[in-house]
Amino acid sequence: MSAAEQPHLEPIAKRTRRRITRRLAPFLFLLYILNYMARVNIGYAALDMTGDLGFSNAVFGFGAGIFFVGYFVLQVPGTLLVELWSARKFIGASLIIWGVLASLTGMITNATQFYWIRFLLGAAEAGFFPGVIVYLTHWYRYEDRGKAVAMFMMAIPLSNVLGSPIAAFLMRVNWLGYAGWRWLLILVGLPALLSGIAALYYLTDWPKDARWLSKEERQWITGELTREKETKKVRTKLSAWQAVRHPQVILLAVVYFCYITNSVGLAFWLPKIIQKASGLNTFTVTLVSAIPWMAAVPVMFLSGWHSDKTRERRWHTAGPMLIAAVALTLSQWAGGHWWLAILMFSLATMGIYAFASPFWALPTIFLTDAAAAASIALINSVGNLGGFAGPYAIGFLTDKTGTYAAGVYYLVGAGLLAGLLVLFMRTTRLAEEKAQA
Repeated sequence: MSAAEQPHLEPIAKRTRRRITRRLAPFLFLLYILNYMARVNIGYAALDMTGDLGFSNAVFGFGAGIFFVGYFVLQVPGTLLVELWSARKFIGASLIIWGVLASLTGMITNATQFYWIRFLLGAAEAGFFPGVIVYLTHWYRYEDRGKAVAMFMMAIPLSNVLGSPIAAFLMRVNWLGYAGWRWLLILVGLPALLSGIAALYYLTDWPKDARWLSKEERQWITGELTREKETKKVRTKLSAWQAVRHPQVILLAVVYFCYITNSVGLAFWLPKIIQKASGLNTFTVTLVSAIPWMAAVPVMFLSGWHSDKTRERRWHTAGPMLIAAVALTLSQWAGGHWWLAILMFSLATMGIYAFASPFWALPTIFLTDAAAAASIALINSVGNLGGFAGPYAIGFLTDKTGTYAAGVYYLVGAGLLAGLLVLFMRTTRLAEEKAQA
């Protein structure tokens, strides 16, 4: 029965959803900004770090990418802990550990230390992102989930927007005999450490425990989510083990691998690509690198909002990746016009980040509880191996060819594959799913 047929439900629905969003969205958004800055600031640091430490492009690409091997190792068990143990405790502990490791990255002196610290940092961050995606299913109904994920994931491009001027400033300092790139990496870990302590007290695991909601509001959201779970259980009675072997889940993992290949590969290498194409100094390159991420912020939210409004997921997921592939191709046809390349990289970034929020609504169409948690973890863990493949492939191909073009075309191929695979998926609108149930 719709809200129009039950007008007395409309005020509590709006009030509860608004309070949940005001309580959770800003804090989770902040945590993800800290998470992503700790992950990608290495791209800015590389402008000077590679020269100071004598790293080749292949060494830097391998070290940047090995983060995602560690990320892969603890993904599934970490995410299951969010569902079966405590999201609040797990997220808080992850922040504290990765904050310490992120700061230690600024103390490295050789390639071996670089590889190990990046691997351990990836392991520490492993459960955070998929854990939050699962955590959002504790608080948001399916029809609200695209916007919720979009609000959370807008932190990715915004972290690059905020990180650029911070990096530009810190890269110019030389305090206590330490180069600016070291201070950039050391200082980025401290806010994560403090936020991890705050998360232990601020987050609430389940709506039934939320003292900041009224009794009526707790009952409403709990009832809505319970009905959604029961509907899915009628359609698909899958265990966690069955879910991770589901053909649709495996296909989603491959698609996400291609997406992460693009997003992380571009994030880590864009500053150096711009530096070579433009000949600008380190400070200016760092600021210019923020332009594509600024362009991506509003598009990311609009994609999630429109996907929720239409309850269509497949084209909202596939279309942006196909656009990104075309834009990346055009960036290599810009010739000496580096500003035109920046425009194309901006369009590609808009496509890449418009993909994310409708994508994460796909597995929750047919999965719930531990099955959803395990599947989301598998998709994210396998997919994030693309975070190793993308940076390393660009570094390797650049050393072999002497140009970044080959690496960018590798990203083009991954983007095309992601878009086409999504179009082969069997997905339906939420209204059709409810009718079938």
